[in-house]
Amino acid sequence: QVHLVESGGGLVQAGGSLRLSCAASGRTFSSYAMGWFRQAPGKERDVVAAIKWNGGSIYYADSVKGRFTISRDNAKNTVYLQMNSLKPEDTAVYYCAAGPILMNFYDYNYWGQGTQVTVSS
Repeated sequence: QVHLVESGGGLVQAGGSLRLSCAASGRTFSSYAMGWFRQAPGKERDVVAAIKWNGGSIYYADSVKGRFTISRDNAKNTVYLQMNSLKPEDTAVYYCAAGPILMNFYDYNYWGQGTQVTVSS
């Protein structure tokens, strides 16, 4: 069992930066792939970035490549999403999630409550 709590969201101007954190409880955190997903109003939830249990493989959606960086610290049971050069279209609720295999996003079965990111133009 993994319990996830996101933090770090907020309001930022276009071009600015935010860092999201996701703190996990549970002794098996280091065995899970971790992902960041987002859902904008009226749209489906999409994967933004994901990282393998050991950090050895990373996935980014095309829309965030070169701007966002995912990382994890297994000693702190925390995964991060550094977001730079933010755009208004990045506005969404951001969720972290845990799953057994990096690219099997439909199998991510532990979810946080979400944190709002709003980017003003």
